[in-house]
Amino acid sequence: DCGMHSAGGAAGANDYKRWIRDVVGGLGRKRAVVILEPDGLAGMGCLKPHQQRERLSLIHDAVRVIKGQGSAVYIDAGNARWIPAGEMASRLNRAGIAEADGFSLNIANFLGNAITIAYGTDISRRVGGKHFIIDTSRNGMNISSLGNWCNPTGQRIGAAPTSKTGHSLVDAFLWVKAPGESDGSCGGGPGAGKWWGE
Repeated sequence: DCGMHSAGGAAGANDYKRWIRDVVGGLGRKRAVVILEPDGLAGMGCLKPHQQRERLSLIHDAVRVIKGQGSAVYIDAGNARWIPAGEMASRLNRAGIAEADGFSLNIANFLGNAITIAYGTDISRRVGGKHFIIDTSRNGMNISSLGNWCNPTGQRIGAAPTSKTGHSLVDAFLWVKAPGESDGSCGGGPGAGKWWGE
């Protein structure tokens, strides 16, 4: 990765492939919905071209391995204000979206469903009509501009998790980020992952 907010992870491609296979081994015969690599495609612009190609290849490999186990897999596509739909669709296509169940949007973000569905619909038509899921755990204010991503005050929980979304392309609203979890010490919050009602 680029050593940013989510720094860490596998030491190299082979370690990552082993880790993915360990995850799938842990799932065993159970079925799951896997949201693959939040921010992985949206945040890859900081990588050198050969590193970007490697990331796309690793995500594609992960899609195949997870699908082979029998789980559903949605490749993360960032949020509606990060990467233009055409570019994100290109990244998804190169990362194996054709073999995935779809893509995910708004993970741990605050953008409302209206703008997120419009963005997802634009991407979908560029990737063969693939469906998507939306993280609604923090988007109840239905904002349309990105603003502060780290512990903005006055936010609200969005739609409860459901597969009855009322939109033909939206497979589910999910609470991927636990509502009320701090993003870290920014904005006066407690450590990342701790409850912060404000």
